[in-house]
Amino acid sequence: MSNLLLADLAASGVKQIPSGYIRPITDRPNLSDVQISHDAIPLIDLHGLTGPSRSLVIKQISQACENDGFFQVKNHGISEELIGKIMKIARQFFKLPESERLKTYSDDPTKTTRLSTSFNVNSEKISSWRDFLRLHCYPLEDYMHEWPCNPPSFRRDVAEYCTGIRGLVLRVLEAISESLGLERDYIDRLLKGHYVSINYYPACQESELDVTHGVRTHTDPTIITILMQDDVPGLQVINDDKWIDVNPIPGAVVVHVGDMLQALSNCRYKSLLHQAIVNCERERVSIASYCYPSDDAAIGPAKKLIDDDHPAIYKDFTYKEFHESMWRVKCSTAKRLDLFMAESD
Repeated sequence: MSNLLLADLAASGVKQIPSGYIRPITDRPNLSDVQISHDAIPLIDLHGLTGPSRSLVIKQISQACENDGFFQVKNHGISEELIGKIMKIARQFFKLPESERLKTYSDDPTKTTRLSTSFNVNSEKISSWRDFLRLHCYPLEDYMHEWPCNPPSFRRDVAEYCTGIRGLVLRVLEAISESLGLERDYIDRLLKGHYVSINYYPACQESELDVTHGVRTHTDPTIITILMQDDVPGLQVINDDKWIDVNPIPGAVVVHVGDMLQALSNCRYKSLLHQAIVNCERERVSIASYCYPSDDAAIGPAKKLIDDDHPAIYKDFTYKEFHESMWRVKCSTAKRLDLFMAESD
């Protein structure tokens, strides 16, 4: 079972990217066309949500969702101590002996706790330059017993982090609902839970880094995704046909619009294509929290957002129907929502 995981392949001293990680020319990250800007992605201070500045913060969130699809937030309620703790335990896990990590390895994409390299290693011909540990985490008591118990504090530290993220998710979703003119709990009523993906991107010694992806270009099939990054850049988003670096800001977390939010906002808020690139000198760790609806949740434009001037762009569908469509068709780099466009009169 040697080198099932990328971390072990990278640690073996391989000097060239193996063919199984090299993307076709048409599916490679375009590193020469990236806009380097520290101000390109909005930074929003959530402290104002609890005071007289709430309406201003709501407006900032609305503008960020509508114009950028991504934004970063500070004063989000997750302490620097907890951020440091979760990053430390993530690195410790990926430094465990291979035999210990492989206890959670699985090539079954439906498992609620699994370590792998790609979403579906059995069907994907080219792997991503990433290992990830996916953990369903809400409700905690339903899933914690599945999680790794090594390092010894793993379950405790990850549970604390997931609890903090859950609180942030609810605050952000409430603000987004309000920004659309909907009831504050409109989106929360659709929410089932969330899972986290702890991502490890080994340093890639190959000089031609544009032949592989950390994560290939995609949109997220979520309501929102919240991403915690370390200090190594890697996330890029495309907007107005330009790739933009989402550079890490100390203490801040990234929020980005998912496909489900694009649908229920009647395409007012955009779920943008994004990707993760690799670094030739430093490993990178990120933790993505994916917030998704219940299977029977009715997705589609909120009725309050539809009128003669704003007809429904999408037909009504359930999250189960959307999720099943992801398995039937290969559309990871395309807009999956195109399958649910409303019929024109």
